Amino acid sequence: MATTKMNIEQQLNKEISSLFKNSLITNTFTSGKSDLTYADFLADKMLIILAIRNGIPYSLFNVIQDYAPFSEHDWANFLDISIKSLHRYKQSAKQFKSNQSEKIIEMAEVTSVGLDVFADMDKFKMWLDTPNFSLGNLKPMELLKDSYGKELVISELTRINYGILV
Repeated sequence: MATTKMNIEQQLNKEISSLFKNSLITNTFTSGKSDLTYADFLADKMLIILAIRNGIPYSLFNVIQDYAPFSEHDWANFLDISIKSLHRYKQSAKQFKSNQSEKIIEMAEVTSVGLDVFADMDKFKMWLDTPNFSLGNLKPMELLKDSYGKELVISELTRINYGILV
């Protein structure tokens, strides 16, 4: 399992590095960073904005999809497209639209924070699927379709991480 996680992290780093090296996204934000990592990317809001505006390529989405605890059905729901359309993106290897790219990055952020808190994908997935008193007895997964819901979920994860239980 640790090897698989390491392989996925290496793939994420490779895709992020490639996104900024081989695309039109060149500016002062990427200069000076020869090997941009996935963690660097998620920590830099300006890089995220640039990637969203340019569109996330399917190759990066595919690795994020492998990394995140969400099913194909969940992804189709988050991106507001059918599973068939999701398969078309794969076949054509095209880039996602900006609104879909933003949702992909949001789910990547949720996954990153969730893994920081729980340090285990299975525990994080169980938390996502369990009704939470602090979230109005809703499952965190039910809130992830909207940006405001995603912020509530990340805030709750942050509180858990700091031991602030409501």
